Amino acid sequence: MKQLLKISCLAVLFFSCEQEPEKKEIIVTYPETQQKEVVDTYFDTEVKDPYRWLEDDRSEETGAWVKEQNKTTFGYLDGIPFREALKKRYTQLMNYEKIGAPFKEGEYEYFYKNDGLQNQYVIYRQKDGGDPEVFLDPNKFSKDGTVSMGSGLNFSDNKKIVAYSISEGGSDWRKVIIMDVASKKVIEDTLVDIKFSGISWKENDGFYYSSYDKPKGSELSAKTDQHKLYYHKLGTSQKDDQLIYGGTPEEKHRYIGGSVTEDGNYLFIYPRTSTSGTKMLMKDLTKPNSKIVTILDNTDTDSYVIENVGSKLYIMTNMNAPNQKIVTVDASNPAPENWVDFIPETENVLSPSTGSGYFFAEYMVDAVSKVLQYDYNGKLVREVKLPGVGSAGGFGGDKEDKILYYSFSNYKTPGTTYTYNPKDGTSKVYRRPGIDFNPDEYESKQVFYTSKDGTKVPMIITHKKGLKMDGKNPTILYGYGGFNVSLTPSFSVSNVVWMEQGGIYAVPNLRGGGEYGKKWHNAGTKMQKQNVFDDFIAAAEYLIAEKYTSSDFLAIRGGSNGGLLVGATMTQRPDLMKVALPAVGVLDMLRYHTFTAGAGWAYDYGTAQDSKEMFDYLKGYSPVHNVKEGVEYPATMVTTGDHDDRVVPAHSFKFAAELQAKQAGNNPTLIRIETDAGHGAGTPISKTIEQYADIFGFTLYNMGYKELPNKAILEKFKD
Repeated sequence: MKQLLKISCLAVLFFSCEQEPEKKEIIVTYPETQQKEVVDTYFDTEVKDPYRWLEDDRSEETGAWVKEQNKTTFGYLDGIPFREALKKRYTQLMNYEKIGAPFKEGEYEYFYKNDGLQNQYVIYRQKDGGDPEVFLDPNKFSKDGTVSMGSGLNFSDNKKIVAYSISEGGSDWRKVIIMDVASKKVIEDTLVDIKFSGISWKENDGFYYSSYDKPKGSELSAKTDQHKLYYHKLGTSQKDDQLIYGGTPEEKHRYIGGSVTEDGNYLFIYPRTSTSGTKMLMKDLTKPNSKIVTILDNTDTDSYVIENVGSKLYIMTNMNAPNQKIVTVDASNPAPENWVDFIPETENVLSPSTGSGYFFAEYMVDAVSKVLQYDYNGKLVREVKLPGVGSAGGFGGDKEDKILYYSFSNYKTPGTTYTYNPKDGTSKVYRRPGIDFNPDEYESKQVFYTSKDGTKVPMIITHKKGLKMDGKNPTILYGYGGFNVSLTPSFSVSNVVWMEQGGIYAVPNLRGGGEYGKKWHNAGTKMQKQNVFDDFIAAAEYLIAEKYTSSDFLAIRGGSNGGLLVGATMTQRPDLMKVALPAVGVLDMLRYHTFTAGAGWAYDYGTAQDSKEMFDYLKGYSPVHNVKEGVEYPATMVTTGDHDDRVVPAHSFKFAAELQAKQAGNNPTLIRIETDAGHGAGTPISKTIEQYADIFGFTLYNMGYKELPNKAILEKFKD
């Protein structure tokens, strides 16, 4: 049904009309979204699905709906008076040189660089003492920057051949290109239809990769659930690639990865049925026609080989160790009963790397990094002294590397690259970004609040120093809470744009994440998923109680599984926030597993087919199924990409249609659909800038601002 929305000064609770400048009303007429009779039956319960037709991403009808929705949304956004100012400021801040840590491959040193506003990073190379030259420029893959690198560079053992993948329009489907390193010329036909795959070389002859059979129907939404591991021999056609694992009903898994050890002696295969839990198989590549040996035949735990010295394997595992540990075993008899602890489990979650002949054990201590260095005998060498409190990443490299690199950042410290000398433990700044930002003007602190069931949850709150805690600060509460993913402190230019305007940025470490190990993850899965929403709601209530903000100035935001978090929270507590920003969200919990590789998320969610109890639980919080007639929901802008083949845009389409049909009151419910874009990775800088200007503009406008809270910042940095 069509609804008419007027945004007027009467709807703005905290400004009087006398205080406001003259402004233009934004009038929104929502497009008609047809409802069709579709009913599914789950355990004798009928569930209507009137917007099922929006799942067909190839239909002209859906395409027309997308165009009309975007016309409406961008018509609204065009009326926000400070939208262009935000875009300009973001552009100014992003326009600085960004250079990644170098890495050595053969006679060349490679690094990624962006001059400032390039849509994609350019890969350079140089010889010792030589001038850098462009090795690969993804900006030339397409005119609009929507074709991006799908993975890093993968070199053959002799460093003479490189393979890399590209993504078109943000899709998870990849093409793999094989290139001669010296001449930079493509030397073979492009491999196609590859998805969720690494590239792992077997010496110089070829490499392993993974993919699915091309799905019937739409390749963006059709179900893909039998992954296969292949070997591509250089000089041969892709149609002749050898199927290594995954071709039989007994070998059917949704995800299969293959990785060759650095010495080329072993291939390890990791079959998964979901995003958590993996089997582990091994093939001895030193013996022709060797058989695949099973080390772990169940998906109850996560285990993978991180290093080997001859036949001695070093395995990272959470078997009987929820916070993870490293064990050793000989490849001649690698069964779990022979595993010996190398770096035992601690009270903190372990994430290891290797380089320069050492192990680096990064631990999360309340979501903050601590790094310990060990030798190959398991002896502690030292704790690495980090530049501050935040997130450290890197320390990886070959055994022969004399110097390693790592990055460090937090919510108010731009990512800085450091060199690390593993012999004496000294760090030096390698490259500090030249961003026009002074971290001394901001503060970031961690608090612990209490969730509904008494669980203590950490949250980091960042804002400008001296901010008055009067309950009127515009605040973005960002969360994820799933899939063992940890939200550790990191810097973002978009957050600077927000905080410059007096905004607060708060990130809680919700259950479902990996910040406190497997137990913390499991506490937010399946029949305990409500814990995640309760944690998020409690975070909002803490911010309000402590006068950081109030419901009139609070926005909640999250993407993917975080989009589900926002959708569930806003439908359960629509009174709690002023603005909701669900991005590329999993929003139809009864059907998510029927699209692409969605069935692989069942470890976290369960499915509506599992049992009546699981069906009832999912239906009880599924955002699409919990939008109620006559409820006033917060101002909402759903965002998605039309090429998102991980969380298909139908989730967002159906949720937006439900909101537009049932919303009471004057709060806008819009959907912004990025064209030629996917789940987020590889999005051109130009599109990213536009997206954030729209998101922040929509948020501030619906909090009642008719001009930017801090206009002075724009004058200060005026061109």
